[in-house]
Amino acid sequence: MSVAAPRPILFLLTLVLLAMQSRVYAQNSHTPNIILIIADDLGYHDLSSYGNANIHTPNIDALGTGGVRFSHAYVTSPICSPSRMAIMTGRYQNRMGGEFMPYDKMDPAFMKAIRRYYLPFSKKPPSLATVQPSLLLNRKKHKTSLSPSEITLGELLKRKGYTTAMVGKWNLGDEAGNYPSDRGYDYSYYFTGALTRYVDDPVDTSMYINQHCPWSFSDLPAWTKRYGSSLIREGNNVVSDTGYLTFSFAEKAISFIEKNKEHPFFLTLSFNAPHDPFQVPKANFDRIANETDTLKRVYYGMIEAMDDAIGNVTEKLRSLQLEENTVIIFISDNGGATYTHATDNIPFKGGKGTHFEGGLVVPFFIKYPGLLPGNNVYDKTVSSLDVFATVAAIASVALPTDRVYDGVNLLPFLANNEGTPHDMLYWRSGYSKAIQKDEWKLYINNMNHSTYLYNLNNDRIEQHDLSREQPAKVKELKAALEQWEKTQTIPPKWPSMADLLIDVDGNIYYFPS
Repeated sequence: MSVAAPRPILFLLTLVLLAMQSRVYAQNSHTPNIILIIADDLGYHDLSSYGNANIHTPNIDALGTGGVRFSHAYVTSPICSPSRMAIMTGRYQNRMGGEFMPYDKMDPAFMKAIRRYYLPFSKKPPSLATVQPSLLLNRKKHKTSLSPSEITLGELLKRKGYTTAMVGKWNLGDEAGNYPSDRGYDYSYYFTGALTRYVDDPVDTSMYINQHCPWSFSDLPAWTKRYGSSLIREGNNVVSDTGYLTFSFAEKAISFIEKNKEHPFFLTLSFNAPHDPFQVPKANFDRIANETDTLKRVYYGMIEAMDDAIGNVTEKLRSLQLEENTVIIFISDNGGATYTHATDNIPFKGGKGTHFEGGLVVPFFIKYPGLLPGNNVYDKTVSSLDVFATVAAIASVALPTDRVYDGVNLLPFLANNEGTPHDMLYWRSGYSKAIQKDEWKLYINNMNHSTYLYNLNNDRIEQHDLSREQPAKVKELKAALEQWEKTQTIPPKWPSMADLLIDVDGNIYYFPS
């Protein structure tokens, strides 16, 4: 037999429930903070959560244990700047003519040295690269920067009322009017180019270890002094950074978070690690005790230093009680640079500078407390293009309707585990191009006069070329790729700086940078 509760008690219970619902509504409707972390040349096999037993990256891996880790995440280019243009705009870089690297402004002494080193080989290139005469770019004719008509993530979220910051590697060009402060960022601490020293001369050898890679075509520019595009800037002012740059970036990010803890913020934390030059704090080098190869110890130490830096940022979120209201997205801009001999992108073929899987498949995480469950491995194909639309959805901001966006909002796919975000993906870097449709991938290199067809369901490591066995599939994919090029791309707005020669399994492949 049930007994009705007295009316005063029912009234009090109703008030309590309404109050609880109100608090829940306030928490759920509160605008989340968003942090986008971009690593530089971090390969698929360069984290412990992606299978590397010789490295410990607990802070990055925690983004997966607390959220989603992607096993089939592709970038739009196997080199830095074109890939970052797509991440920052949600559109193929080919739509804006940005498929080659922008030209950095470098130390004049280096420019003389590199001309002496490379140009005699212009007809017979050395084993790693040949620099074109376009090294001496006519800057009056070519503006090698992200098109001013493109909308960056910083601009999109600033319009929504977010306070925005860009810390780290910019690499979207260094033309006037294209600094982070011009592209939607309230605060910025960065360098504009492709690379810079982690510790500038003089290096305290009791604290840091340098590792040169003379076999790498990037070794010469990597070790030049900070100048032009490699200078460190705060806002539009050149500053002197005397610390280890990975840690400096984390410190600036933490300072920004502290200052904006009461207001929704969007932080782009764009590390240049583990891109060369290979410089590592001795303390991080010493921690890599289970690796005897000095080159790899330096490289792994740099990655662990980045992991430490990310850990410092996430710990600050916890201490400020912001962790549950902050979404963190982590992605690498391309595959690991196998030409440095420090990484291998296991189990994939190739690496940076190639359209094989090793150059295109990258580590990718999304941690969204309260919405996406942890320890989730998502196995369907996603793209770095999806970062833009997903961030827009998290911030509850509509995408502009005056342009086509190539990425999709991943949240519905992750929440329901239904549907496939992408049936087709495309790549073009001059004469090197590829298309993936369902399980099929076609790779064409017109400089090498080669065409390869792979079934990625059966052969994700790209060991069995099926182009001769499946001519109809080659024809179908070629037609689809050509159609994409005709209708959705424009010619490059500036020339390639160099033809890189990349060794993949003993074969040399050209790639325009």
